[in-house]
Formats: sequence, structure tokens, C-alpha cells
Amino acid sequence: MRDPYSVLGVKRDAGAEEIKAAWRSRAKSVHPDQNREDPNANQRFAEIGRAYEVLKDPKKRNQYDQQRSKVEAMEREQTIMQQREAAREAARQAAEKAKVAKANAERIMAELAKAEAEKNRTEKVAQATAQAAAAQAKATQTQPPGQSSGASGAQSSGQPKAGPAGETPEEMVSRIFGDTPEAAAAAETLKRENESKAEKAEKADKTEKAEGTDAAAAAAAKPASIFAPVELISSLVRRLRGVQPAPEKAPDLHVEAIATIDDLLAQRSVPVTLADGRELRVPLSGVSEGHVVQLKAQGHKLPNMARGDVYATIRVQKDEKFRVDGFDIRTVLPITLENAVLGCDTQVETPAGPVDITIPAWSNSDQVISLEGQGLPDDAGGRGAVLVELRVKLWEKPDDKVTDLMRVMREGLFL
Repeated sequence: MRDPYSVLGVKRDAGAEEIKAAWRSRAKSVHPDQNREDPNANQRFAEIGRAYEVLKDPKKRNQYDQQRSKVEAMEREQTIMQQREAAREAARQAAEKAKVAKANAERIMAELAKAEAEKNRTEKVAQATAQAAAAQAKATQTQPPGQSSGASGAQSSGQPKAGPAGETPEEMVSRIFGDTPEAAAAAETLKRENESKAEKAEKADKTEKAEGTDAAAAAAAKPASIFAPVELISSLVRRLRGVQPAPEKAPDLHVEAIATIDDLLAQRSVPVTLADGRELRVPLSGVSEGHVVQLKAQGHKLPNMARGDVYATIRVQKDEKFRVDGFDIRTVLPITLENAVLGCDTQVETPAGPVDITIPAWSNSDQVISLEGQGLPDDAGGRGAVLVELRVKLWEKPDDKVTDLMRVMREGLFL
């Protein structure tokens, strides 16, 4: 059997009169006599009748509401268990990623330490080469120009290779970080930057050589592009660290917060208890039935994951006199037949107290009188209305005069 509230198209807090009116409207629209060409008309008409049988009886309706609440609670519990299982799996994957990242970081640090040692050794070689070049420059002042090739040969022979064991910077990056597209792109960018720096340095060296042998000796004292691997790896590590993804978020929690009409009018916060025993306060600013309030970073707390959120769905507690419809508050005002025909001044109960209203003459049942600005506060700074639905009621005991008058109106006056 489908949900009787859905079959009749009413809310779960609908009153008996509203349910009866909805049943009449639905039954009239799907009646088999009105839908002779519809083969499913009898089935839909019977379904509407069964739904009304459940909801018109307070005992049956209460039993159905309790069973439905239990089913919804079981579904919520199952959802929470699935979210917890997903959170555990996400935490396990995060731990594996952290383990791999730690191993990569240790390998990078080892490579950097190795490159730093190579850098120190290169500095010593460069200093020795510079001293030899300076001594050779002084010696060439007393020797013929043709005998100065030895110093040049010594300088070129002291030139170190681009990387340890002849390894290029790109090969070192590929060995450490793998052949990922991100590492390849970063290595290519840094390679272009280093080539640009090398071209500028080469032009500066040519200019200094043209100025004299003393400038050549000073240029020889400068270390070559042997530091490119260290700078390349350091810059690549900084770039990769800068684009690390944010930590994964734990699953969110979905709960229901019960509020009274007075709570909504006063915009008081209401408590809600989570499955782990924690109690949170849900603010009621500009909300009504069915609205969802987000409480950030108040949900599940799992290792290596950002804390989830709590989404509280607002449910308005049932009231004997009033019913919430959006930001409006609906109530029913019974009136007698003579007041419906002639009109009158009377009072109606509202959540804020009794209010004077005027019943127009010839008022029908289900006619609505709107009291603007006396409903629930909305999220735009305004307020809804109190909607008074009129119900024409007869006297408890039959009245002979009224009965005769109705008979005359129906059958006509005969003399």
C-alpha cells in the first residue's frame, strides 16, 4: 500500500477537515463514472478510499504514523552505517596515500642530500680551478701567448658534468617523481627557465672574456650549471607541495529537529541529539516546515579527514489549533449560518492571542480571511500571514423555524 498522505495529496500534519476535503476532491476526479475510458480508474478510486479509511480513523492513523516513523528511523540508521563504512574506506585510502607520500618525501630528501654533497664537492673543484686559472693568468704575463692553452685545457678538464654519474636534471626528476604528466610539465618549465639563465650567463661570460684575462679568471671562479639539478628538484618539490589537494571530507549527518510554532515565532534555537550522544542547537532564523539548516563541521570526525557537516530538517510539532503552511499559519473559525449570511464582528485565536476580525456577509465555508504580518518570520525580513478558514456550522439542536425556511427555499412557497 502506498503512503496514504501521498495518495490524498496532504501533509502529515493535516487536520481531519483537510483530509476529508482532499478525499472528496480526489474521489470525484478519479471516479469511474467520470473516467469511463480509463481502465485503471477503479483501482485508483479504491486506493483513495483505502487511504481515507486509514487517515480518518485517529487510531489507525496513529498506528500508521508510528510504523512509518520506525521505518524511517531504520532507513536513517542504515544510511548512517553506510556513511560510516564509506568514511572508514576513505580513511584507509587516505592512510595509504599518506604512506606513499611519506616514502616519496624520504626518497626526495635522500636525493637532495646526495645532490647537496655533490654541490659541495663541485664548489671545492671550482675553487681549485679558479686558483689554478689565476696562477696560470699570472704566468702568461711572462710567457708567449701561444703557451697559455694549458690553463684553458685545465679549466675545461675541471668542468664537472651536469649531474651525478652523468645524469641530466630531467632524468633525475623522472627517476624521483615518475613519468606523471604533472612532473613532466613542471620539469619542462624548469628546464626552459634554466636554459634561459644559462644563455644569459654565457653572454655575460663572453663579454667578460672580451675585457681581459683577469675577467676570464673571475668567470672561471664562478660555478657552472652543476647546481641546476638541486635547484630543479627543490623548485619542483615546492610546486608539487603547493598543489596538494585538500583533505577529503567525512560523510555528513542528516537529522530532524522538532520545533513548535512558538519556537519559530520567537526564532529560538532547538536542541537535536546526534547518534554519538552529542547535543547541538539548531537556529530557527527565517525557516519553516521542511527547511534544512546546515551546521558546518559538526558531523563525523575521522582521522586524516575534514570534519563533516550536520543537515537538520525542520519539523513543526502538531498543534490542535494551528497548522504551518510555508511562512503562513492556518486556523479554522467555525461560524453559524446566520453569521455567514448576515456577517458579523468576532474574534479569532492566533498564536499571539485573540484578534478582532470582520466576517463579510454571504461568507461560504473554506473562505479565507488573511491577517497579514502575523505569521512566521521569513528569510527576507518579512512575515507571513495568519489565514483564517471559515467553517459554517449548524446548531447542535434542530430549529423548526430554520427548517421551515429551508424547506420553503427548496420546494417553493405555495398559496
